[in-house]
Order: sequence, then C-alpha cells, then structure tokens
Amino acid sequence: MTESAVSGADPLDAIDRRIVAELSRDGRLSVRTLADRVHISRTAAHNRIQHLQVRGVITGYGAQIDRESIGLRSCALVVVRVEPGAWEEIAARLAALPFVEKVQAVASEVDLILTVSAPDHEQLSQAILRDIQQAPGVVSTRSHLIRAEVTGRPPAQALENWNH
Repeated sequence: MTESAVSGADPLDAIDRRIVAELSRDGRLSVRTLADRVHISRTAAHNRIQHLQVRGVITGYGAQIDRESIGLRSCALVVVRVEPGAWEEIAARLAALPFVEKVQAVASEVDLILTVSAPDHEQLSQAILRDIQQAPGVVSTRSHLIRAEVTGRPPAQALENWNH
C-alpha cells in the first residue's frame, strides 16, 4: 500500500470506491461493463483504473481459490511471539515457508498471526512444529485449528458504505 493510501492524503471519491468494490466482486470485468455499472464513460473508467493502480490502491488481480478443492484440507491460525525488535525480518522468513499463506503483524501480547494450510494434519503439524516453532527468533507459538470458515465482505466492498 502506498503512503498516500495509508495516510488518507488523497482519499477515494465515490466513483473510485464503486470501481474498487465492483472489481473486488469480479476482477475480470471488462472496462465497458465496469463503466456501465458505475455510470461513467469507458475512457473515464480506464483512466481511473490506471490511476488506482499507480496509487497502489489496486495492487493486482487474481482468482480466489478454495483450499480444499486443491487438496489443502487442514488449516490453522498460528499465533507467534518473536524476539523484540526483529519482527519484520522474522515475519518475512515465516512468510516464505511452505504452507504459510499469510503473516499478519498485530498489536497485542503476541506479535504475528499466521494462516497455515496443508494437505493433512500430519503435514500441518510438521510445518508448525518443525518450520515455524524452530525458526530463529520465534519465542513461542500457539495453534488454533480452523474447523470451518464463513466468508464475509471483502474490504473493498465496504467502501460502498462510506459516507465521504
């Protein structure tokens, strides 16, 4: 995310928010369809998309994949405490490990929350016990096996509800 997006120095207007929300629903929308949905010309839609990409608001496009359908049937949240002052380096190393989907730094009594998915419980346990717990700089871990997930609204779709 760019500094501008973080600081709010250049906030999104209502049309940009609608564009981002529509693309978060379907990143494969044509510019023509997107323009029709947000009631602007194709040229304006194209220019706005390019501007949102340059600003770092739109960082990429990708398919949403169901873990189980590709064989990742075991998933856990792993809460990690790390040595003081080294969380960025440790987070980067942990993010590069096999089966680690996401690493989030949090303000709490813990430092990082990892989402880890593997084909089965045995490989999930090995990833946590061998790769994560034994990683340099990791002080402690606590794992929470995910039994089910209910998908909410992507953050970009919440933009439609903002009153700017």
